[in-house]
Amino acid sequence: MPKRVLTTESGAPVADNQNSATAGVGGPILLQDQHLLEKLARFNRERIPERVVHARGSGAYGHFEVTDDVTGFTHADFLNTIGKRTEVFLRFSTVADNLGGADAVRDPRGFALKFYTEEGNYDLVGNNTPVFFIKDPLKFPDFIHSQKRDPFTGKQEPENVWDFWAHAPEATHQVTWLMGDRGIPASYRHMNGYGSHTYQWTNEQGEAFFVKYHFKTNQGIRSLSAEQAQEIVGKDANSHQTDLLQAIERGVHPSWTLYVQIMPAAEAADYRFNPFDLTKVWPHKDYPLQRVGRLVLDRNPDNVFAEVEQAAFSPNNFVPGIGPSPDKMLQGRLFAYADAHRYRLGVNHTQLPVNAPKATEADNYGRDGLMATNAYGRARKNYEPNSFDGPVETGRPLAAPYAVAGYTGTHEAPAHTKDDDFFQAGELYRLMSEDEKGRLVANIAGGLSQVSNDDIVEKNLAHFHAADADYGKRVEEAVRALRED
Repeated sequence: MPKRVLTTESGAPVADNQNSATAGVGGPILLQDQHLLEKLARFNRERIPERVVHARGSGAYGHFEVTDDVTGFTHADFLNTIGKRTEVFLRFSTVADNLGGADAVRDPRGFALKFYTEEGNYDLVGNNTPVFFIKDPLKFPDFIHSQKRDPFTGKQEPENVWDFWAHAPEATHQVTWLMGDRGIPASYRHMNGYGSHTYQWTNEQGEAFFVKYHFKTNQGIRSLSAEQAQEIVGKDANSHQTDLLQAIERGVHPSWTLYVQIMPAAEAADYRFNPFDLTKVWPHKDYPLQRVGRLVLDRNPDNVFAEVEQAAFSPNNFVPGIGPSPDKMLQGRLFAYADAHRYRLGVNHTQLPVNAPKATEADNYGRDGLMATNAYGRARKNYEPNSFDGPVETGRPLAAPYAVAGYTGTHEAPAHTKDDDFFQAGELYRLMSEDEKGRLVANIAGGLSQVSNDDIVEKNLAHFHAADADYGKRVEEAVRALRED
């Protein structure tokens, strides 16, 4: 079998890939060496801007199979038949660190899922925690700045981290999650995934429901202590990537069971917690988990850059039967995610194989821009409406409308009966065993004791006291002991 011929980007055969063209033996390199210039210029551009958040990631392909009937709640096509399978791509990630960061660190994990449905791609962008640190997207850039590397020291600073949390009492619930036993998953396979936000489902009759997604790992929850994580990072900074890759390669396919909580839309206004507040959960006794289907990962990407780094997820990629809710953080992300990908990957990033629809075809009037591949011929018009059989609107909204009223302005979210920043954090603390409480307190004190500003320490301690008297007392005593050492 003849060997394949190495070519330039334009397809011309390469005569010599070992020696640059020079002016005589040992002379300077010639500017006319097109192959050298092209190779170096391409190498200089191999890296694209990394994600500001969720930069360090891993991913895999698989499928989602419906196991239970949910057609009474949504007319989404990929959920309409028991046994129906839809191809998926799932990207896991850490949040705060950069692309070269370690996997086994105390940080929330991204859980971004792309369903390649017959009605277009549906992106469900969540985390491995059901809540988040803030409830308004206006705070998001400030929050992330406080968690990233300090512009002067060039490293993450406990002073910045805890200073932001001191001024954001709504973060107490998520801080309790993060500093607890699940703060460092043993692997991506051994953690749950959550949609975190509240979404809307609409059935064929036009009835609206608010939903929360829960992907429960079928491998069981496994987490690391701070000491175990430190040891693993020293041996393999890519431990989660290694585990996921090797498990799938040897045929051990990780899976999750999808459950949803379903709230009739009419119940949202009077629920005791604001159902659209990302810092709150819906207790299961109020809205029990209902099983939907099974998610399985069974194929590794062939090229991590092309398929993981260039994978683009946006929560505004909905399909008929699924839509947004008034969740303010979700509303902000509907814009921010897609805009981030237009910056990182270009306006035509949706034409990349990992992002393009697989079970259907995108058909619209978007044209041109950097790296456009949808170069339609003269028979295709680029405006609508037209008289030439171009694609037309359906007239059917993806989801049901919801009523709005009042004056425009910068409003605080409406208060529900249990809508304080500390109640659910205290509930979570009281669910823990004594050993879990001890590790939680030690993790918080380990970080907070490094803060030199007494005012920042006192503000944070007040949050834990407000969540639970015992919680606050134990954290205060642990911080005091570490600061006196």
